[in-house]
Amino acid sequence: MAQPVIIHLDERMFSESERPLAASGALGVSAFRYRSGVAALRIQNGVGSAVLLPFQGQQIWDAEFLGRRLTMRSMFDEPIPTRDYLATYGAFFIHCGGTSMGNPGPDDTHPLHGELPNLPYQDAALVLGEDSTGAYVELTGSGWDRRAFGHDFEARPRLRLYEGKTFFDATIEVENRSLKPMPFLYLAHINFRPVDGGVLSDTVRDDARDAIVRVPDLAEDATPSVRDYHDAVAKNPSHHRTLEDGQAIEPEIVLTMKAAADDDGWTHALQRLPDGGGDFVSYRPADLPYAVRWITRSGDQDALGLVLPATAAPDGLAAATRNGQLVWIEPSHAFRTDFRFGALDASACRELNSTIETIRGS
Repeated sequence: MAQPVIIHLDERMFSESERPLAASGALGVSAFRYRSGVAALRIQNGVGSAVLLPFQGQQIWDAEFLGRRLTMRSMFDEPIPTRDYLATYGAFFIHCGGTSMGNPGPDDTHPLHGELPNLPYQDAALVLGEDSTGAYVELTGSGWDRRAFGHDFEARPRLRLYEGKTFFDATIEVENRSLKPMPFLYLAHINFRPVDGGVLSDTVRDDARDAIVRVPDLAEDATPSVRDYHDAVAKNPSHHRTLEDGQAIEPEIVLTMKAAADDDGWTHALQRLPDGGGDFVSYRPADLPYAVRWITRSGDQDALGLVLPATAAPDGLAAATRNGQLVWIEPSHAFRTDFRFGALDASACRELNSTIETIRGS
């Protein structure tokens, strides 16, 4: 195989006029800048497209495959240049965590989901290459986060999209650059668009041992339908598995689950669509032992966190510390994991669902 071609990215390459940057076969990359000023890459691969943010969290802001938009619906039509998590909300995929993760609890002072989501990247590069799966384009880079008398870490993610494939291969490596051990948490925030009539399949048993439901505080004016829904899921977690047309889920529902893996150490989750296709997430529970599910369906947001693979429950740093869920990275060492997510046609969806059923039955 030929050596990969590396294109080092610079903020000066991006302007409001979209410009071609690289092309190989069905793979094409163009650069542009949103009205907000955020630099973006649009990648075409013959069966879909994605918009990636090379200097802001290395997020996937948007993705479309097989003629269908995968990304959650939100009130944001473009990313905003900020590190405030809720001030730029609606990306398809976000790296979350760092020295903290999840919703801050009453004993926490950290930002929502930690330092990683909108981390500024000092270096970013495109890689065009080929491996046993096929020709690909990859976004990579490095971003530092440092705090005097606190932490010092470098994040090095990779997002790879193949020619003619409908999924992303993702890797994240975080190195502790300080001279003392660093507590670390991670969550891969993958935000699909829920489809009415969709059915959620995974390797999690529907009982209190493997599926813990976070019971939300409902507003006084919550409708009977919303109250009945949350009550039903709290009593029987399997109730959430079918996405009913017109069922509001507000506030969000959050489940923290434990998934069984196959003999190779992988597990899978699937949104099966009425037309036979689907959306999926595959990962290794040995690296990311908590399968977080997040769903919200309202007038402002419509999102399905089918599975957000994580090192801990998303309940904040204090809770993770109490529950022994911190990952400790020694000086000059790194945490690393990889996972895959995307869309499936009907044939691939049936095959993956069969794999899930086999793992559940074993």
